[in-house]
Amino acid sequence: MTIADTKKTMETKMDQSIVAFKNNLQKIRTGRANPALLDVIHVEYYGSMVPLSQVANVSLLDSRTISVQPWEKNLSAKIEKAIRESDLGLNPASMGDLIRVPMPPMSEERRKEMTKLARNEGESAKVAIRNLRRDANESVKKLVKDKLASEDEQKRSETEIQKLTDRHIAEIDALVAAKEQEIMAV
Repeated sequence: MTIADTKKTMETKMDQSIVAFKNNLQKIRTGRANPALLDVIHVEYYGSMVPLSQVANVSLLDSRTISVQPWEKNLSAKIEKAIRESDLGLNPASMGDLIRVPMPPMSEERRKEMTKLARNEGESAKVAIRNLRRDANESVKKLVKDKLASEDEQKRSETEIQKLTDRHIAEIDALVAAKEQEIMAV
């Protein structure tokens, strides 16, 4: 493995960490409705547990209401029960073959808890990025030790690896700031 391979692998893994972080941020509830909130819910369907999105159409009715339209009428009660029993604190209401899931307004205290949660997710993502940096630097040092790369190449690559790390951490900080702003908006 060369220094270029090491950097490419590290950058790919850092990008994957950012994508995972974005997915985690989506699950943090804001005052607004978001169909991604229901991605964690599984419904019993012919004896097996399947994600809600595989048995129903999940969409937004308005900024505070998610609609769930089951593809089979006999699933309405099971979907409603699964949403109610989830730890999301949602109370669905059935209207014929459409299930409405209104988002309860969040208190100021709850909003502050959610911003702390977003910051913690951000810190975890930064730790993952820094661990990738450390692994890449160790890999480069091993190449130098095995005489497959020079010390000058090591210094250059460490600088480039640090720049990549800084760029990804700045992206995480920007995502956290945007999420905090979204949570605190009433």
